Amino acid sequence: MKQPLGVILAGGLASRMGGGDKGRLMLGGQSLISRVIDRLEPQVAGLALNANGDPARFADLGLTVLPDSVGRHPGPLAGVLAGMDWAAGDGASHIVTAAADTPFFPADLVPQLLLAAEAQGKPIALAATHDPEKGALRQPTFGLWPVDLRDDLRGALDEGIRKVVAWTDRHGTALAVFPGTPFDPFFNVNTPDDLILAEGLLA
Repeated sequence: MKQPLGVILAGGLASRMGGGDKGRLMLGGQSLISRVIDRLEPQVAGLALNANGDPARFADLGLTVLPDSVGRHPGPLAGVLAGMDWAAGDGASHIVTAAADTPFFPADLVPQLLLAAEAQGKPIALAATHDPEKGALRQPTFGLWPVDLRDDLRGALDEGIRKVVAWTDRHGTALAVFPGTPFDPFFNVNTPDDLILAEGLLA
């Protein structure tokens, strides 16, 4: 499999943070989205940003901005679809997605997703963390997605499917399981208190 393209998912409403572009929040002197770019860009063949509204506000990032093609903010699957459509136009076979508010995700995310998909013989791979009591906890915004499923995903969104795993479970999903200690590498900043906690994790 060729190195996939990367898509940063930033199309949410950030309601628990009071709205706005959550990825622009500063953490340790650097924005959340810049931290995500720094982690994902070395792992992929090219990078784009899924975001809605005026794309000019992200001009400083130098990334292609992909709006949702489905209205009413249906969630991360719309961003996955936007990324798939973009990648199809570029001739890519797969994309990998990462959330714009998750600054500590693994630096080997992409190779581990690729290995999991190949080893487990599944078309889609999702990241997961190991919990000693609950087992593997899926991280549905961090995944490897085959572009040739984009029309199927478009149809699922038209049906009203919104939860990522409700769609992925139709097709079979490999899991790339990462350690969940000393803290969850997929910790995401949803609230002001989360940002304070992230500062502590960074230190």
